[in-house]
Amino acid sequence: MLDQQRPDVTSEPIAEFRLLGRVPFDAFLSFQNRLVYEAGGLSEPRIVVLLCEHPDLITVGRAGSRGHIRLTSDQLKREQLGVRWISRGGGCVLHSPGQLAVYPIVPLHLLGWTVGGYLRRLQRGLLDALAELNVRGETYPGVFGIWGRSGLLAGVAVAVRGGVACHGAFINVNPAMRRYAFVDGFPPCPDAASGKSTMGCLLAERLASVRMTSVRAALVKTLAAAFDCQRSHLFTGHPWLSSASETAGKPDARRA
Repeated sequence: MLDQQRPDVTSEPIAEFRLLGRVPFDAFLSFQNRLVYEAGGLSEPRIVVLLCEHPDLITVGRAGSRGHIRLTSDQLKREQLGVRWISRGGGCVLHSPGQLAVYPIVPLHLLGWTVGGYLRRLQRGLLDALAELNVRGETYPGVFGIWGRSGLLAGVAVAVRGGVACHGAFINVNPAMRRYAFVDGFPPCPDAASGKSTMGCLLAERLASVRMTSVRAALVKTLAAAFDCQRSHLFTGHPWLSSASETAGKPDARRA
């Protein structure tokens, strides 16, 4: 059973998918905070799924530590890699162009979903998307994430604020992989004998080109199904995002 009984909600959830392109991480956090606040005041369930890429950066969640980054401070400077500690689950994630960040904003309080039930739905949507792309992913009981021969293919790292889930999942499609060898992904593969501690990518799994547009299209289909959304809408950009970019440098906008 994925979740508990839904409260009295007369309408089925609607999914709104937003293709945002490449977004600086701080600007994205400010933007996400506004969407979470808005979702907390909804009277009918609407799930907003943000699909974007980020410039080079390492983020560290509550399960991560500096020890998971095998680069010295001097090496980080030479690589021009910043490190941000943020309030989400999961551990270290190296972001770079070619990685697809998937951020569902989900009003759990309106849907009657438990956190565990939501995570199972999210993982199922990710797994089905990889299957649509002819990539076989492995999952393990008790942990959330999808692994392949090359390493962690989809890392799951969420947060819940006031009954609204945010942050989400990260899929390496076709990024430059050299620096991923220096950052341990989370969670570590439960199969320690054959699993890798770092992230892999879809390109390595298929040994053929993988288009970001194909991955996004698969996710729109499979996540809508996993979230039981009979209706979904697809948009490019968001009117709030430009204002988020303008305020990203202010102290209140940097709060993750």
